[in-house]
Amino acid sequence: MMTNVPFIFSLLLIVCCFLCLYRIFRGPTSADRIVAVDILGILVVGFCALFAVYTPRKFFMDIAIVWVLLGFIGALALAKYLEGKGFDE
Repeated sequence: MMTNVPFIFSLLLIVCCFLCLYRIFRGPTSADRIVAVDILGILVVGFCALFAVYTPRKFFMDIAIVWVLLGFIGALALAKYLEGKGFDE
């Protein structure tokens, strides 16, 4: 039973990725698309964490931390852009 756990988690993450891709391509507003891209980044972090737990390579967790930080900065930048303010405000 424990050998099926990574498969089930990865299958759930893949389904969520397809749902986010649907929202990115069919989102009615740009804010919906930005949220979907941010959630897709979170799902990539989930894949990295899953790989870090179930493989002997631990650098996947470093990749996940960097991805989260870049995703956060990107979300802030896009929110400022949509709001119509400059990056220095």
